[in-house]
Parts: sequence; structure tokens; C-alpha cells
Amino acid sequence: MLEESARATAATAAVPDRVVCPDSLTRVLVTAAARALHGRDCGDLGRRPMVARYGGVLPSGARRAAARNASQAAIPVAATTGIDTDEVARWIVGQYPRRQYPAVVIGSPHGAAVHLAAAAGVPWLPSSFEMAVQWPDGSPDDPSAALTHGASIAARLLAANPAVAIRQVHDPVLRGVLAGSTVSLHARWQHLPDPYREFLSAYLTRGAAVIVVRDMRTWPVLDVGAGHTFQLGSPASGLDAGEFRTAGPQLCQALRYLDADRVKWRPPTTSCPERYTETGVEAGFEESVRSWARARRLHLHRVLYAAPEAFSAAVADLYRQWLRGAGKTGNRLVVESGRLLDPTQVLRAGLVPYWCETPASRAANALCWWLAGSTTFSSIDVMVDGFGVPTASTANPSQWHAAARFGARRAHVDPAATNLGMFPLPVRHATGVLRGQAADLPPPAPLRPEAAMEAIGECAATPAILVC
Repeated sequence: MLEESARATAATAAVPDRVVCPDSLTRVLVTAAARALHGRDCGDLGRRPMVARYGGVLPSGARRAAARNASQAAIPVAATTGIDTDEVARWIVGQYPRRQYPAVVIGSPHGAAVHLAAAAGVPWLPSSFEMAVQWPDGSPDDPSAALTHGASIAARLLAANPAVAIRQVHDPVLRGVLAGSTVSLHARWQHLPDPYREFLSAYLTRGAAVIVVRDMRTWPVLDVGAGHTFQLGSPASGLDAGEFRTAGPQLCQALRYLDADRVKWRPPTTSCPERYTETGVEAGFEESVRSWARARRLHLHRVLYAAPEAFSAAVADLYRQWLRGAGKTGNRLVVESGRLLDPTQVLRAGLVPYWCETPASRAANALCWWLAGSTTFSSIDVMVDGFGVPTASTANPSQWHAAARFGARRAHVDPAATNLGMFPLPVRHATGVLRGQAADLPPPAPLRPEAAMEAIGECAATPAILVC
């Protein structure tokens, strides 16, 4: 009976809804994009991220024990043998309405990509997804042990799913206490999965546009072999790669916060100086999309960005043009962050969205530079999601207030921003904030994909983004 119960538990844990990390950005973006096409907002997405449940609210000595409790929501190691990445792809396309679409946006997870898809009335499909797998005896200050544990899991996953590559990321700054109780594995499709092909073949109109969005940032990695790579830290943390390699002062600050030992931080040596980060797109995936689109005489467009804020700015400029072209002001800006977004409410209120990947100081600075070079907005509202662990790289509230003050008549920063680094918020928090904005209905006619790409190309006046 116990064996049967264990098998049943493992099988349940391997279903796609459990496989895709519920707190991951990709999971939230798929949900938000699908709801926009269904005409629903994210008001019922009240799940509080695990980092918030088991983070700064606890006494320092209790955080590791809490992390072990938090890991119970992760995938059990035994369940990883039953994971089918094609079933995950089928689950993703299953979120979207079955109707004809003039385009699809596909590739790296980015909030602006979802806003682009929502404005055009088309799906957004990710080229990868994140899994959190239990690490029973883990510690955030032991990346070598994380690699050893992750390698055995990756081997199982790759044996059953040779069509993906696995990028393991160990980042105590982004993941907080969870970096000591789970391992983060990003499954990246190496070619267009069959469920994507079937969905797109059935629902893309003749001559449709296929818009591939690629994060071109690079980061040092260790090539473990057989499709498994290991990445220490992430550019999304706001820290440089050297901080993780040498246990710099900001990483040490994060480790102290996690009751971890800086002396134990002995990372494995990276074998590849630079590769695309965990949010990048596998070269084989893009090539298979290109070949598939060419065979069907579809129009392929590529948006390549070396800085996420460059794409955010381009889509914000596009929204402003689109709204003004429909006779609306386009003068109300909402700044979103991380999982805090709701494209349905943005469309309802006629807002211009600007998305920040994380509340890092460099993201706030980039926002201010863009605002300084833009025509003045009458109102600016800022929502800031929490972080895994606060460091000197995290923007402080005064930076977000400085950005909001570019608004001519209204400058508002969501009060939750004062809890940066301590309390990542549920998605519905963004919905609640945006519901307070006055409606500006009806929304403009859907963006035409070809016109959108032309406009983004014109807006992208920076070497950090390329439209081709």
C-alpha cells in the first residue's frame, strides 16, 4: 500500500500543472496572456510566492527550517522520471482559446512580450519553463552540492526528454531560502515541440506573423555535458557574475541574511566563458521555428534584446502610439515589475505598460532614463514586486518615487514597494491596483502584427534591441 501511495504521489507531481513552477515568471506570463484572450483579469490569482511565505518575516534562525517546509511544494525527486515536456507544451497551448489568430509571440519570458501579444489579440508561447525540485539536504551556500544533486535529476529528465536542454541555476539572491531546499531547473526546448506545431498549424491564419523574442544576455556557465549546464547566479539578480564567482560583498550580504556561511561558498569552475542566460532561447529552437514558418509561408520577425528594459521601452512607446492612433491620450503610464502585471486591466484602462524584470537598481535607473527622454506622461503609477533577498543592488523606494515624479499630474508608488526584498506579492495585487484606474473603453482595434513590428523597429533607437 505504501509503495502504491508513493507511486500515485509521484504521478500526481509529474502532471504539467505541478511540473511548471507555480511561482515562476513563465507560469505567470502564460496565465496572464491566456486570460487576456479570454477577457479575464488575474484577480483570483492569490497564490503568495513561497519566498514571501518563508522569507524575511521569520527570525533569522528559523529560515532554514522554513525552507525545508517550503520545499514540500516542489517536485519530489522520484517524480522527475515521469515528467514529459511535450505534455507541458500541450498544457501551455491548452490555456488559449481555440480560434484563428493573425500572429503568435514566442520565445523568452518578458512582460512586454505578453503586452505585445495582448494588444494584438494573439497567444504568447514560452520557449522554456522552470521546475523546482526538492533538495532535502541542501544549503544556499553550497553551489557544488547543488550541482551534484541537480546533475542526477537532469540526467533522468534528459533521458526521458531528449528534445530539451536543462539549465540549472543556483541563485540565493533571486530565490532566497528556496535556494537551500530546492534546485531550479529550466527546461529549454531545442526545437518547436509537437503540441506547439499542432496548435499553430490549426489556429494561425494564412500569412500569419511569427514573432520570436530572444533574450541575448550572456552569463558564465559550466557545461556539465549531455544537455545539462549549470549557471551560478543570474543577471536578473542585479549582481554581476563576478559577485557569485568570488563571493563578493553583495552576495555575502545575501548569504548572511539566509544564515548561510560565506566560507563554504566554493563554486565549481565555469567551463564556458559566456552562454545565453536561463531566459535565452536555444539556437535549435529558433531555427526550427524559422524552418516551420518558412515551409508555411508565414512572416517571421525577430526581436533580440540585450537588456530587458530596452524591449520594455519599445513596447511602451508602441502602446502610446497605438492608443493615440485610436483617439486616446496615451498619457497614463503603469510601471509593472516581475509577476505583478495584468494585461487585461491595462487594456481596459487604456494604460501604457512598462515592465521591469526585477526591482533591481539598474532597472529603476533605466526607467528614469527612458522617462527623461519621453514626452511627459500626465500620470505614472509604479508597482514593484518583491525580491528573494535584499542587497545593495535592489532599488530603494526613493528611486521608484523619483521615476513616478516624472508624471505631470499624478505620481504614485504602490505602498507595497516599501517591503522590497521582503514580501513578493501575489499576482492579484497588481489586478487590485489596476482596477482602481478609470476605464477607457472600448480598447483600440487589435494591433496589426506587421505594423507593430515596424513601429517597434522605429522605437528601438538603442543598440540594446534589434528588430529583424
